[in-house]
Amino acid sequence: MKPEELSSNQSGGPLLTRGSINVSPNTSSSQDAAAGIIRSQIDDLYSNDNQPTNTYQREHAEHVDPQAEQWKQYHSAWQNYYQKYYEGYYTHHLNKACQEIAQGQSKPVSKDEELLDLRQKLIGKVKESATKVRKSRHFIPIISGIAVVLIFLFLQYNRILISNVAAYISPGTIDPQNIIINPNAAVVVSSEPRLIIPKINVDVPVIYGVGSDYDSQMTAMAKGVAQFSIPGAESHPGQIGNTVLSGHSSNDLLDSGDYKFIFAQLDKLVVGDTIYINYNSIRYTYTVTGKTIVSPSEVSKLVYATTKPILTLITCTPLGTSKNRLLVAADQVSPDPSLAEAAPGTSTSKNNSSPLPGNSPTLFERIFGSK
Repeated sequence: MKPEELSSNQSGGPLLTRGSINVSPNTSSSQDAAAGIIRSQIDDLYSNDNQPTNTYQREHAEHVDPQAEQWKQYHSAWQNYYQKYYEGYYTHHLNKACQEIAQGQSKPVSKDEELLDLRQKLIGKVKESATKVRKSRHFIPIISGIAVVLIFLFLQYNRILISNVAAYISPGTIDPQNIIINPNAAVVVSSEPRLIIPKINVDVPVIYGVGSDYDSQMTAMAKGVAQFSIPGAESHPGQIGNTVLSGHSSNDLLDSGDYKFIFAQLDKLVVGDTIYINYNSIRYTYTVTGKTIVSPSEVSKLVYATTKPILTLITCTPLGTSKNRLLVAADQVSPDPSLAEAAPGTSTSKNNSSPLPGNSPTLFERIFGSK
């Protein structure tokens, strides 16, 4: 604006601008009024009595850690939340399944179908596990080690297993009282020496004249039962004195012979049971008078004074071991024992150092050289 124009405006004359634009006096007064209002507002803002406030100013309180009880409340709230969530979730699906069954959209599963499904799942898991085991590089060594251990245990303890099975399944229910015995009767039988015990189904050859040493006894017992002849107990059937016969109740499966378990049921004999011996084509009948258990070294239990023919059977006990010996004693009742003769060459002056016959050594005893 030119000075002359400003001077003219201040004098109240007409205000002319470049381009001949006419400005009304009323417009100038309105602008002055507006400028006054703005100036008054600015003065109010910066006056001492009305300082501007910082709307972003904040006060910071000291942080306090949550207490144990607050943590419990926090976790309890989450647990309640999840519990209600899953309750609602499963309830929803259960209601949906019930509605489908009620509407005939889904058939109920029978018990057989459930078992079949479970069985198939189990079979699948077993096959999967077996496949993983077979693929494992440790599978073959482990199985080989187990197989070796099982074979060793079987070779060591097979006599226990087999003897108990033999004692359980072997027939032995014959009642000896059904056999009528006449002490004066002379029964002619085969000349082959045999021992017959009907109650426990024993019918076995007898080998006489066997030495009392271990090797002689074991060799003879592979063929039947063997006479264990020692001074003071060396008579034969029909002679006054003690006729002693030994047999296996159990023996190792690898040992030779067909009579390794012939006396497995000998402990079933009781007083009054009948025993037969065929010797020199004569059948001798004995009745059991008692039985006892002794240690292998108690050979003296076989030697005692007697005026009649008696019989003693020897075997190992308990089954499968050589820990002790079972002695079964019996008296001759037929032919008439009063007609018996004295055993020739009987002498009690000699000592016998051999123990009572027993089983062969176990695998462990064979390895370490023990009998």
